Amino acid sequence: MRRRLFIFSGIVCLMVASIQASPMLMEMEMGVAEQVEQERVISIDVDGNKVDVKGANGLVLEVISITGRQVASYKIDSPAQRVELGVPKGCYILKIGKVVRKITVR
Repeated sequence: MRRRLFIFSGIVCLMVASIQASPMLMEMEMGVAEQVEQERVISIDVDGNKVDVKGANGLVLEVISITGRQVASYKIDSPAQRVELGVPKGCYILKIGKVVRKITVR
């Protein structure tokens, strides 16, 4: 009798574990799929106070001072766009999505 109870409880545990694992697996698979769709190749090229941005259509270019204050932002409307930064000479951080670059405007 004990052996049957032990086997039955083991089967129940396996069934519960598989039921609980299925939604978690689906979330993980969906999360990976979402990340792959949203992953972009963004490039930032700097020439003086002009910045060439590629692959950031629909995103915002943020210009942040070394002190951490946002000094400007520009909406990127096309797949390849040139932005002239209206900031004084100095060191800045450019951020578009997850891409971050440190630049010097001379």
